[in-house]
Amino acid sequence: MSWRRGELWLDWDVRWFREGAFAPSLPGFAPAPMPSFGPPPGLVASRKRREAWRQKRYARKVRTATLVLTPAVMFPLTALRNGQGQTSGLAADDPPSLTYRLGAGISELEAADARIARKVAAMPLPRPHVVPKVKPVKRDVARAVTYPAVVWHHATSVGLPWDGSLIDGTQLPVDGANWVTWDPVTKTVPNDPNRLYGNEVTIRTIISVIDAYRAANPTAPRVVVGDISLKGGGPLTDEHVSHQNGLDADIYYPRLDGKLEDPVTPDNMNRSLAQDLVNRFVAAGAQLVLVGFDTGLTGPSGVVLPYAGHDNHMHVRFPNPG
Repeated sequence: MSWRRGELWLDWDVRWFREGAFAPSLPGFAPAPMPSFGPPPGLVASRKRREAWRQKRYARKVRTATLVLTPAVMFPLTALRNGQGQTSGLAADDPPSLTYRLGAGISELEAADARIARKVAAMPLPRPHVVPKVKPVKRDVARAVTYPAVVWHHATSVGLPWDGSLIDGTQLPVDGANWVTWDPVTKTVPNDPNRLYGNEVTIRTIISVIDAYRAANPTAPRVVVGDISLKGGGPLTDEHVSHQNGLDADIYYPRLDGKLEDPVTPDNMNRSLAQDLVNRFVAAGAQLVLVGFDTGLTGPSGVVLPYAGHDNHMHVRFPNPG
């Protein structure tokens, strides 16, 4: 009698009935002696083989495996870990007492583990997380416009506005933070720089009045400045009788549409802003302000005067400081 894989052995060390396992043991009762022939030779040999199998099984280390009993039930099979005969769970049971092919089950699990290990080894290693470099987005940032600075000179206005000259005059830049210049000959912006010279007092008053006007009217367009005088003074053009000694300046009325150009007629001008400019030049000490008849602009008598040819601009004259 020998145990083979796939056999069912019950893990019962039941004595052979001839070994006296069924002899009654009652007080005061002495059973009759029964003949004992000992267990059959095959059973003894089977027990020895089982005991040898146990010793061999417990002497080696095996890893934990899972023995599948049914699709819904699993029992852990824990093998010896320290080689000292200590077991837990079903590992302490005699494998022949289980009704399943133990050896084949472990081999299948080992083969499955090997397949999984090979798949894991073949998998590519995860790449380290790298933060992508983001290119900075170029945005159009409004840069502060740098306007040319005024180069100041202590000028001398010689003679009369309609018969005079200018010595060492100061040039008004062709444009600034609060003004632009208009060329009445080409009808374009900016004006010819050579036509923008004036007495130092004239240029300072123009800039200070315009700056104050824009500060009080931040939504108003920049002021359009026309002719002042030539660099050395004298007759400017045939259309100007004055503007000869750096004391006259043409200031165009603000337009209703905000365009930085000649309004042409009073219908295109912003009357309230134009009146504000007239008042500010008068308050700054202007000697004379000529306005168009159809503009409706008013001011102190003898200072603000209606005059032909001034429906698109005001003519401002300053007193001679010398």
